[in-house]
Amino acid sequence: MDRRHFGLGAAAALGLSACGSQDSKFRRYYGPAVTSIVINKGARKMYLLNNEKVLKEYKVELGFAPAGHKQFEGDGKTPEGTYLIDRRNPNSAFHLSLGISYPNSRDVAYAQAMGKKPGGEIFIHGEPNGLRDRKKAKKQPDWTAGCIAVKNDEIEEIYAMVRDGTVITLRA
Repeated sequence: MDRRHFGLGAAAALGLSACGSQDSKFRRYYGPAVTSIVINKGARKMYLLNNEKVLKEYKVELGFAPAGHKQFEGDGKTPEGTYLIDRRNPNSAFHLSLGISYPNSRDVAYAQAMGKKPGGEIFIHGEPNGLRDRKKAKKQPDWTAGCIAVKNDEIEEIYAMVRDGTVITLRA
């Protein structure tokens, strides 16, 4: 994987612009298509790729019990495996969010075989909208219920760059 790092001029180089006013959380993106997302849970890194080329790299925070694959509702784990970005939420409780297609049929079957629910509602998202929740999140490194969290300015960029249907691979 090519790890070329873009400096502060990355927004300009990648064709990002604010849509509407300066305060808008919605941006436009005119750069190369994001063809896939790779999350390395151990390194706490997310990569947006155009084929094999890294377009952007982000530090991420995970579920409160991040080791291993998410198996059950409430286990605090972030999934591992290959899924799709399948929805977007502009009115998220976490600034903006992109949905991940967890659980798949295999995840559902395993949880049911164990007599449990697989959980769901896994997203890449920004910081909590509420001040109290934001302060709580900043006190611990992995704080989500199983999602992937980034800073608000980063989710704005990701939200503009990533299309529904994009493949996302989450690795240990």
